[in-house]
Amino acid sequence: MPSLFCLPFMAPVFCLLLAFFMIASGNAQGPPSPGYSPSSRISSVTFNQGFRNLWGPQHQRVDQGSLTIWLDKTSGSGFKSLEPYQSGYFGAAMKLQPGYTAGVITSLYLSNNEDHPGNHDEIDIEFLGTTPDKPYTLQTNVYIRGTGDGNLIGREMKFHLWFDPTKDYHNYAILWTPSEIIFLVDDVPIRRYTRKSDATFPTRPMWVYGSVWDASSWATENGRYKADYSYQPFVGRYTNFKISGCTANSPASCRPPSASPSGSGSLSRQQVSAMNWVQRNYLVYDYCHDPKRDHTQTPES
Repeated sequence: MPSLFCLPFMAPVFCLLLAFFMIASGNAQGPPSPGYSPSSRISSVTFNQGFRNLWGPQHQRVDQGSLTIWLDKTSGSGFKSLEPYQSGYFGAAMKLQPGYTAGVITSLYLSNNEDHPGNHDEIDIEFLGTTPDKPYTLQTNVYIRGTGDGNLIGREMKFHLWFDPTKDYHNYAILWTPSEIIFLVDDVPIRRYTRKSDATFPTRPMWVYGSVWDASSWATENGRYKADYSYQPFVGRYTNFKISGCTANSPASCRPPSASPSGSGSLSRQQVSAMNWVQRNYLVYDYCHDPKRDHTQTPES
């Protein structure tokens, strides 16, 4: 704390509180600008232009191209893209349920589980429900050829956010290219997963999904807090859908959108700086640094 603010007449406790406020307010300003907005190059689509209901149709409402889905004790709901993709930018603006949401997952993700059950690939953005005194956790994850076969190998990185995701819509996106996967929040890269080998990178076509469902067994503090249906319904809101990429039937010459302003290559130096800021301040779990994990199963870490 600079001595400028701790003047002689100020109580030490006041100085400490002032220092805490300044640190907190500094973080609350959000990350440095990434200098580029990949989403600005991609046109929005309505829900019906890009997706269809997959399950729980009675818990889904479409209004002027936006989507509301909800979970209660009878069912949740999920949706699926009209086409599978082999690369691309996939995003939506989402607004989360406030209050008690423990055990509930609200998600946007890529998967080919329906095509390869028990041996599928997946790229996840999942909001892990929480109790009112704690922030939401945004979990990013990558699976390669394996869930449902008893050998679940996740590559989880978990974040808190520099804003309250229940107050307003924010944009969340996955950019999947042949060389890397980038997770973005309001166009700020928060995670980059690079292709180091075919064995550690998803290469088969995937569909785009979203859902709200009960994951009480693990979602909140490893299952410590369960879904409590006295707080139902648990609502997920989606709008400003963006899908742009190479479908499973696109020619080999097709190229997905770029993450960087140069139009080729990976993130710019400014984007990396913003990502590093997020990871310094808001990363709460990284599978690469978990001493309980068997890292021979994730050789890229």
